[in-house]
Amino acid sequence: MVFQPAGPSKIDGASPALSSDDATGARDRLLQKISAESDLPSLGSSISRVVEMASSGDEAVRNLAHFILSDVALTQKILRIANTVVYHAATGTPVTTVSRAIFLLGFDTVKTCALAMLLVDGMSGKHGRSVRIELCHALTASILGRELARRSHFKDAEEAAIAALFKNIGRLLVASHDHDSYSEIAALTEGGKVSPVQAAMKVIGCSLDALTDAVLQEWQMPDTIINALAPLPSGALKPAKSRQEWMQQVAAFSSTAATVIPHVSETGQHAASAALLNRFGAAFNLDQEKLNELFMSVARESRVLISNTGLAMDGIVPDPLVDELDGESAERGLPDELLLAGSDGSLPQVTERHQSGKPVNARDLLLAGMQDVTQMMASGQCKVNDLMLLVLETLYGSMGFRFATVCLRDVQSGTYRARISIGQNNAVRQAGFSFPATDRNDLFCLALEKGADLMISDAAVPKIRSLLPAWHRTLLPDARSFIVLPLVVNRKPIGLFYADRTLPAPEGVPADETALIKTLKAQIIGALQTRS
Repeated sequence: MVFQPAGPSKIDGASPALSSDDATGARDRLLQKISAESDLPSLGSSISRVVEMASSGDEAVRNLAHFILSDVALTQKILRIANTVVYHAATGTPVTTVSRAIFLLGFDTVKTCALAMLLVDGMSGKHGRSVRIELCHALTASILGRELARRSHFKDAEEAAIAALFKNIGRLLVASHDHDSYSEIAALTEGGKVSPVQAAMKVIGCSLDALTDAVLQEWQMPDTIINALAPLPSGALKPAKSRQEWMQQVAAFSSTAATVIPHVSETGQHAASAALLNRFGAAFNLDQEKLNELFMSVARESRVLISNTGLAMDGIVPDPLVDELDGESAERGLPDELLLAGSDGSLPQVTERHQSGKPVNARDLLLAGMQDVTQMMASGQCKVNDLMLLVLETLYGSMGFRFATVCLRDVQSGTYRARISIGQNNAVRQAGFSFPATDRNDLFCLALEKGADLMISDAAVPKIRSLLPAWHRTLLPDARSFIVLPLVVNRKPIGLFYADRTLPAPEGVPADETALIKTLKAQIIGALQTRS
């Protein structure tokens, strides 16, 4: 059972408090229980990190990709979403890298999806159906917020999708931490005679909005998001005069509409749609036709997101929409022989690994990554830094490395410095990965001078170890197998790719894998030549 709003006039307006000593005690016990929950602080920290990521600047895509790649489960979920028919590129080839997923779906879409996944992973598994209903509500609301943001003229409008995602966090927390109170509040509001605010005040001693505010303050959410969750005046709303007012309207509309969409095809739901239009129609320039189109689009995306988080249940998306989506999927399918990764077009998976950590099917993974790079280059819209990150991610995942970086020459200081890194302790290792651009008899300078690709299977071999510079032995003392791929443009070395493992790799790099790695490097060099 979900807390259904009784009507537009009761969605946001204040209601008389029905508090008592018992209710105050219940509220305090609930807050203590939530505070004592060990998972919530780490969840809040992760969510805050993602929320703070700006959508502009060269670091944006890199930071988001780093965060996602640091969590294997999150990486897999984002890739599954990118490969659904709703988001998938028309080529029909699978998306195998987070970098390309961000490129195809857009930074803000992936950011919101990542936040949704964090919320699901942090809250699911408790009191099954009730928590899943509230999580599905939050995901649907975030998609509604994103759709409205796309149509807005306000700067940084995508922040409204984040506000919409957290609008019902109070209900979600009660469902997961005090299910008896959740059920009691739901029973009180079921008949429509008691508003959600009144019911919550009676049962837990505070409104659910106040609970949401307290938790988001604890998570150090930006004030713009917290303020966007404040109640709105009752009655029909006019177009917003400020971005903050518009965000409040988006959060309120999205949360309310998210309760309507799963039941939109049911008898008697016309009244709910009419109430939405009466309250929000003028504010968002919506009529019945536009509202129906919005619901259809959001229902389609919600089904994808919900199914890929393992939350799917009966009643989440209307059956007619499910049938339509299945038909669309078949219509847009491509012949099996045109798909890159196997007869079913599925993502290439790591099945087995060598003792070094290198995937046995490294060739297939490299080939899929090379396809990602080729398609991004063909678009003519990606930056060289984004391509470098994509190649780095391909090498890192396909070859089973623990740390990978792109090192570029700094002309002013006369040094080579790591600029983009992924993997274990990437920030610390990137900060220390620097060496002079002078001719010396060490492995890195020799590779740059000769433009030679190096693939070291065992760095402990005396001949190899004697060529390792002191800075490398200090920074990466446990590196046992690694690659060095110099970037030489017009006969001038400008940098290199480096990636390593902590175990030797006696299996080596076969000729077919070597050819793919060299092709990946050549694509970057080609992009650099075009830019110069």
